[in-house]
Formats: sequence, structure tokens, C-alpha cells
Amino acid sequence: MLNVTVVYALPQELFQEALELRPGSRVRDALAQSGVLEAFPDIEVESAPLGIFSRRVELDTALADGDRVEIYRPLKLSPTDARRLRAERKRVSRPKA
Repeated sequence: MLNVTVVYALPQELFQEALELRPGSRVRDALAQSGVLEAFPDIEVESAPLGIFSRRVELDTALADGDRVEIYRPLKLSPTDARRLRAERKRVSRPKA
């Protein structure tokens, strides 16, 4: 049997479910058996970004013992835009000499 964990993190909530799956199971199988799709029906499993230990994978990726399947949320702000906004806030908050 494969021991796998499925994780989905929200700002105020964490879903984490440990599973035992048969050898040959795929990411799709782990998501279906974990209950995450029932707990969070807004997840569009066919288009949601997925990973195993921060490495992007597809639904049909084979699982290995000890894998942690992660469901990623879309970014609300790109890293470039976030840096620009932080720089603007810093510039505005500095006292003028």
C-alpha cells in the first residue's frame, strides 16, 4: 500500500487527509478518495494546479509511497506586481527630509 497525504490550504483553513492507496494509484485517485473535492466544491480538478512536494504534476501522475499531493490556489497578485506595490508603499511611508 502507498501512504499518501492530500493537502489544500486556504488563508484560514487547512485540509489535510492521510490515505492508504493501492500501488499504481494516480493523483486523480488520491483527490477522489481524500474527500477534498466534496469539502471544497469550488475546486475545478481538471484545471487546478497540482503538485507533489512543490513539483508541478498532472492528474494522471503515478504516486509513490510518502507523496504529499498539493492543490494550489491561483495567485491573486503576480510576484512582480507584489514587489512593485511594496516598493510604492515604502516610498510613500518615508518621511521627507
